[in-house]
Amino acid sequence: MMKRRDFLASAGLVVAASSVSRVAMAALPEPVIQATPDTMPPLVPNSGRPYNPVVTLNGWTLPWRMNNGVKEFHLVAEPVVREIAPGMVAHLWGYNGQSPGPTIEVVEGDRVRLFVTNKLPEHTTIHWHGQRLPNGMDGVGGLNQPQIQPGKTFVYEFVARRPGTFMYHPHADEMTQMAMGMMGFWVTHPKTRNPLIDEVNRDFCFLLNAYDVEPGSYTPKVNTMLDFNLWTWNSRSFPGIDSLNVRLNDKVRIRIGNLTMTNHPIHLHGHEFLVTGTDGGPTPKSTRWYEVTTDVAVGQMRQIEFLADEEGDWAFHCHKSHHTMNAMGHDVPTMVGVDHSGIASKIRKLIPDYMVMGERGMADMAEMEMPLPDNTLPMMTGQGPFGPVEMGGMFTTLKVRRDQKPGDYKDPGWFKHPVGTVAYEFKGSMAEPQRASSAGNQAMPRATQASSPTEVRVRKPNAHTGH
Repeated sequence: MMKRRDFLASAGLVVAASSVSRVAMAALPEPVIQATPDTMPPLVPNSGRPYNPVVTLNGWTLPWRMNNGVKEFHLVAEPVVREIAPGMVAHLWGYNGQSPGPTIEVVEGDRVRLFVTNKLPEHTTIHWHGQRLPNGMDGVGGLNQPQIQPGKTFVYEFVARRPGTFMYHPHADEMTQMAMGMMGFWVTHPKTRNPLIDEVNRDFCFLLNAYDVEPGSYTPKVNTMLDFNLWTWNSRSFPGIDSLNVRLNDKVRIRIGNLTMTNHPIHLHGHEFLVTGTDGGPTPKSTRWYEVTTDVAVGQMRQIEFLADEEGDWAFHCHKSHHTMNAMGHDVPTMVGVDHSGIASKIRKLIPDYMVMGERGMADMAEMEMPLPDNTLPMMTGQGPFGPVEMGGMFTTLKVRRDQKPGDYKDPGWFKHPVGTVAYEFKGSMAEPQRASSAGNQAMPRATQASSPTEVRVRKPNAHTGH
């Protein structure tokens, strides 16, 4: 539920507001705060130019007020508590009660005025990623503006000059503030029919972000460079990421921004899509081709579009396999094929919660429900209509239904497959399958003859015999 707070009662903000009297404001816009991680319905504009609104996955759109033809927003940078998935929360930094912050939607040609109040324990700024604007509004602390000190409010004002898919994030102590979750989405809709921007029935957006939160703790480790253990969409990990629910034959647009430390090949099952836009604007139609995976590099935006013409529950995920895992440790030895018979039971007498790690692969981990530390998530989880889904991290589903009503974003439940359309166990007799027996040829002979394969034998020191 959205709640409104009156920040003018704070003496610090009253002083800060006096510094923005040049915009002839009677008072700051009242900030809107969001306390839930649910996907909110689209915010249909009730003032300003009309547009077809977006739906933010596990997020919401920031309301505004019109003031003499200017669209005014109020962002509050503050510590927040974000539910990553049921059973785990993280202490992050964000905007207006959530991380990521609310999506800002405007129309090409709108003059926007954004009040940014700093409730963090350190200074901050906001960079409007991808926008064409006056240099002094670009938000790089020290270069384009003074830092926004704690308790102060700054104003950014510019015209949204071009339509497209953008984002906002700090340009002050970036390593800390972005690692703590400070970011948000920005969409500028076209003011008139644009030959490169098609009308769609459903328009979704979300940010790719990642955290390193040790099991049992709540605050991300901000010095982590690559070894993150929580890969998230809009600060949510599967099974906490909502499904994208659409009507059969809807034209669907999905906007994706990447503020992690690595690239993400985003893959959609069951459909082909076109990349129709980036943070540079809509792509020329001559550059578009159909694919099922698009790579989103660090700091990039990608806008994909497709016709949802195949019914079903279709996987939608990052194709890096470690990015569909939760709380993933990186120093776990590979134990596939190692015989643990008799050992695990002896160890459990000393360590009751001990579990064999991947003797037959990692799937057993999802089924055995290994006891977890406080405030963390299983590596693989999720229960589908046919059993464990064995996923985590950056994974969700696109649910396409013929009876989903226009504008209805509710989860329709599991797909009811027509008879004869589900893979099944074959119980008849089978011939012996053909197998490859050669390693293949080589481009040219080796300079020295290869020796026969060597069998590796492990010899333990005498002090370790009998184990």
